[in-house]
Amino acid sequence: MAVLISAQVRIHRNWDRFAGVKSARAPKDATAHPDSPSDAQVEAAVVSFTLLAEPTRVRMLWALRDRQLDVASLAAVAGCRPTVASQHLSKLRLAGLVDARREGRRMLYRLRGGHVRSLLTEALFQADHQVSGHPVHE
Repeated sequence: MAVLISAQVRIHRNWDRFAGVKSARAPKDATAHPDSPSDAQVEAAVVSFTLLAEPTRVRMLWALRDRQLDVASLAAVAGCRPTVASQHLSKLRLAGLVDARREGRRMLYRLRGGHVRSLLTEALFQADHQVSGHPVHE
């Protein structure tokens, strides 16, 4: 619990710097991934992993894996109040993990690309292996 609080405090204190990390995109050739990550890429990954270390956010992101949802729907899925869900979504947007678009009076949220979906899916499949005791495979 203390580790989670410490990570959240670090994000809060350094939010402007963390939020700015999202502008550190891949090289111009978007299909080329370097063999060794840059400092900006490592920092962006740390921010993503830190934001994923919160059960409410994981539940909301899982619900977004194949559809768009509004704040009220995500709050219901995560078992929290819409104001709490909105705060989590704000952080996820600034970190570049979700996108939002306006539809009338509602904001609809979705995962930002296949990499986020793959990261979330693999993390939860790994967790399933840990919880179920099934052997790990390649």
